[in-house]
Amino acid sequence: MKLSINKSRSLWWTISVVIILAGIISMVISWQQPNIHAPLRPGLDFIGGTRLQFVRDCTKAGNCDKPIDINAVREVAKAQGLADSSIQLISENGAENGVLIRTKDLTVDQRTKLQNALSEEIGVFDPQKNQIDSVGPTLGKELLRSGILALIVSFIGITIYMSFRFQLDYAVFAIVALFHDILITVGAFSLLGLVAGIEVDSLFIVALLTITGFSVNDTVVIYDRIRETIKINPEHPIAEIVDDAVNQTLTRSINTTLTVLLTLTSIFLFGGETLRYFALALIIGFTMGAYSSIFIASTLLTWWRERDQSQVLESVEPIDTSASSQDS
Repeated sequence: MKLSINKSRSLWWTISVVIILAGIISMVISWQQPNIHAPLRPGLDFIGGTRLQFVRDCTKAGNCDKPIDINAVREVAKAQGLADSSIQLISENGAENGVLIRTKDLTVDQRTKLQNALSEEIGVFDPQKNQIDSVGPTLGKELLRSGILALIVSFIGITIYMSFRFQLDYAVFAIVALFHDILITVGAFSLLGLVAGIEVDSLFIVALLTITGFSVNDTVVIYDRIRETIKINPEHPIAEIVDDAVNQTLTRSINTTLTVLLTLTSIFLFGGETLRYFALALIIGFTMGAYSSIFIASTLLTWWRERDQSQVLESVEPIDTSASSQDS
């Protein structure tokens, strides 16, 4: 079956606009929430907080016989008023004998109470391996600034690369597709922050940069095929050329995306709390990257080339045949 993407391009654009608008509305609502006051619910990396690492002392008899129950750790944190903390198990000598907790700013008394409560629940900790760090909001602002700068630099680099390899209009629509993927991913996490309390951290910025690279790679493959077909059949309509290019690369795009999504889904399900939402961001972004490469970047290029061609035709003056008829 041949896919004619340009016949329904208004539908693809409408779907994308609706999803992006929903994300923007969610970001506006999130900004107005007094407990968030940001487009996304920020994690400790951006607003500051306390990081605590406790490792059990396995030199004590029977202290490490039972594995740590992460649900029991969460119950202890909840009892201490820290239900929204990020908790994960850490490995020590090949076994998960420690916990890593990232939470809001804690006083010395709060830290002590939490440590004592956890020690009673899961075992005695080794004081030499325990770590307590504080992340200030200044570091968080620096992380955010660096992440945004990295995204801007990547966009500029991609634009320059695409302009040299193809043409300027190719580059512009590739960047439009990238913005499409980033906006939808950010909007989805804004909505998740409002509904499920999911926070974003520095790994989210890494996910956005990864999405940028994956999305443009898929677009380049389609654009390469479009350019080759135009050289071979320059007289063919651009819509037909783009449809053929998309159909020729469709199987590759689907197989590549599905292979990556299977791996990311495994990480999301079994990778632990730290990697779960990083994997979720990649799942959303990679899915949208495949969608935008096929249905957004390609159809926008078609629309622009058709518009450019129609303007050229309109600028050509019709030939006046009256004089020649009179001569005859």
